[in-house]
Amino acid sequence: MNHCSNLFFLSTIACRLSECLDEKELAVLAANLVALGDLLEAELAHREACKKE
Repeated sequence: MNHCSNLFFLSTIACRLSECLDEKELAVLAANLVALGDLLEAELAHREACKKE
């Protein structure tokens, strides 16, 4: 999947979720997804740091 396809796919998911969830549910989901992204970045950084040792 190329970059543009990813953006289209994510945009479609966002639109569908906004049709099904109320504002509070969307806010909680968005916060949880940001937290997931941060945790994945931390995991990647940890893996990279371990490779250098």
